[in-house]
Amino acid sequence: MNLSTPGIHHVTAVASDPQRTHDFYADTLGLRLVKRSVNQDDTDVYHLFYADHEGRPGTSMTLFPYPEAGSGRVGTGQVAAVSFLVPSGSLEYWRERLEEAGTEPGEVVDRFGDDVLPFSDPDGLPLELVARPDAPEPNLPESPVAHAHAIRGFFGVTLSLTGTEPTTDLLTGMGYRQADRSADGTRLRYETDGDLGYVVDVRAEPQAPRGLPGAGTVHHVAYRIDREAQEGWREFLIDRGLRPTEVIDRKWFESIYVREYENVLFEFATAEPGYTVDEDLEALGESLVLPEWLEDRRERIEASLPALST
Repeated sequence: MNLSTPGIHHVTAVASDPQRTHDFYADTLGLRLVKRSVNQDDTDVYHLFYADHEGRPGTSMTLFPYPEAGSGRVGTGQVAAVSFLVPSGSLEYWRERLEEAGTEPGEVVDRFGDDVLPFSDPDGLPLELVARPDAPEPNLPESPVAHAHAIRGFFGVTLSLTGTEPTTDLLTGMGYRQADRSADGTRLRYETDGDLGYVVDVRAEPQAPRGLPGAGTVHHVAYRIDREAQEGWREFLIDRGLRPTEVIDRKWFESIYVREYENVLFEFATAEPGYTVDEDLEALGESLVLPEWLEDRRERIEASLPALST
C-alpha cells in the first residue's frame, strides 16, 4: 500500500487557564470553538477545539487547559512552533491586533521567501503567522478578525531535534519531500501535497536543552490519514522500529499514536466522521459534548470542570 498524508489534521497543546485560553484563540485569533469536550484520558480537564467554521482537518488547534499547570520548556524532542497561514499583506494588521490584545509579537523574518511573524499564546506557546499569496479563501464567516486577514488554517509545524535523521526518513515515508534547507543546514523544510498544514520544518539543535512538558508546549501533532489505510499505517510504523498504539476511537476521528525517534508524539487521525457527528454545524461548541462511553459520568465530569464563558 502506498501511504501518504496531505498534512496536519490538528495540533494539540497544553495550556493553563481555560478562560484565558478561549479568549485568546477565539477572540484574538478569531478561530471558532467547534468542540467543547474533555480530555478522554483525564476527564477533569477540558479539551477545547478551535478551527474554521466547519472544523475541517488542517484548521483545528486543540488545547488541554490544566488550571494548575506549571510552565513547560520548549526544547528538543518537541514541536517547537506552530504556524498558521494568512494571506500576503496581513502581517501589519496582525501585529496591531496582537499588540492591542497585550501580546508582543517579534520582528517579521524571512524564511524560505515567506514573511513570518512570530508571537506566543498566553502560556508562551510559540506560534507564527506565515503570509503567502496562495492562501485559500477564509472559512470563518462570523470571526471577529477582518475577513481579508483571517487565519486560513495551519501552514505547518517546526520540530526541534538533536539531529535530523531518522525523523526525516520517517517523514519521507509519510509522503513528505525535502523542499528547502537553510544556508547553514540546520533547518530542513519538508512538504506534502495538501493545501493546509502541508509543511514540516525540522530544526537540528544538538546543543539545545531537552523540552519539558507543561503549559505552553505542544502535546502532539496529528497527521491526516484515510480510514481504510489505518492498519497499513500501523504496519509502516512498526516496520520503522516504532511502537504505535492500536486504533483508538476518539468519537470525531479514529487515531493511532506513536512517539517518533526523538520522542515527539505523532498522531495519525482520520477526517471522518468529523465534528458534526454529534452536533449541528451551527451549534458547534455551544455545549459540553461527551462520547457515549463517558455519558454515564456526565454529572461528575461537569461538576469537576471550571466555568467557561464563550
